[in-house]
Amino acid sequence: ATSNKYIYDSFNRINDIDKFFIKLEDVNQNYEIYKKLSIKFNFKNILSEKKFYNVINKASNNGLGKRLSLMNRYFKITQFYTFIKSTAFKGGIIAIIFVLLLLVVDSFIVDIGSVLTNLVEVCSPLVIFSIFLISESLLGLLPPEIFIAWASKSDYSILFLLLLATISYIGGIISYFIGSRLFLIPAVKDYIEVKIAKHIVNLRKWGGIFVFLGAVSPLPHSIVSMACGLIKYNFKHYLLWSLFRYVRFLVYALVIFQVF
Repeated sequence: ATSNKYIYDSFNRINDIDKFFIKLEDVNQNYEIYKKLSIKFNFKNILSEKKFYNVINKASNNGLGKRLSLMNRYFKITQFYTFIKSTAFKGGIIAIIFVLLLLVVDSFIVDIGSVLTNLVEVCSPLVIFSIFLISESLLGLLPPEIFIAWASKSDYSILFLLLLATISYIGGIISYFIGSRLFLIPAVKDYIEVKIAKHIVNLRKWGGIFVFLGAVSPLPHSIVSMACGLIKYNFKHYLLWSLFRYVRFLVYALVIFQVF
């Protein structure tokens, strides 16, 4: 249960109440309830009605700081900060491996720049965009970085980058609805829930912030989106948090466009 820390601290200074846990739900900003509690717990000094509401008002005026404090405490309890560190570390390792692999392939096997140029010349953009949409709708089968690198070789690189980000955003929406439809098939729902159980647990703990992480971090955006649909996460909130997908494409493009 959540407590109003300001009220608790104020009571603690007046009474020896450290052995009791006063919940805001119990007090309910109601003096009569407080009075009954004070009798029940045998408070040495009972606040007057005027003083009681003064404490309540001070607590209300300090609401934002309190909410941030409670949020910080919740994130610590649910190991959110540990998860962020782990995700950042894994993301960094993946990025380093990806760059090293590209350098090795480019230096000793094939000129990646030439391959990408040939793809631009030979393959229709519609084909590339269609493949990317399928990938982003079905568990993120192909890394978006490959498509961003392809876009860098086009004469319309900025436009193609914007289209790729939009396709990824739409692919996430499709994954959301796939997840929501799977909910209607018990056998499939149970199977998928087991496969993405970790993401579902994190989504239930952190809500929109986890959707944000799925949009900007190495976490598979498609799988996070499917988990949102599976547990019927608020669709409007999902759409808003997923807009950060554009930020990821912009940041990655700033690096990849320089390399290729």
